[in-house]
Amino acid sequence: MILAKAPVDKMIRKAGAERVGEDAVIAMAEYLEDFGLSIAKEAAALAKHAGRKTVRAEDISLALERI
Repeated sequence: MILAKAPVDKMIRKAGAERVGEDAVIAMAEYLEDFGLSIAKEAAALAKHAGRKTVRAEDISLALERI
């Protein structure tokens, strides 16, 4: 896992959960990592297409729109 469990647990609790099982934290972290990697790959491809090595915020925004 790339993401730490504590911030994921905090995110679920912030959404309104009073109690969060460790299996839920792991499942959420895996989903977020998969989604984040998809966005990052698309953003990197967009930056490369633009002739840049640096991924910018606009690459992330455009990647989100495309996914």
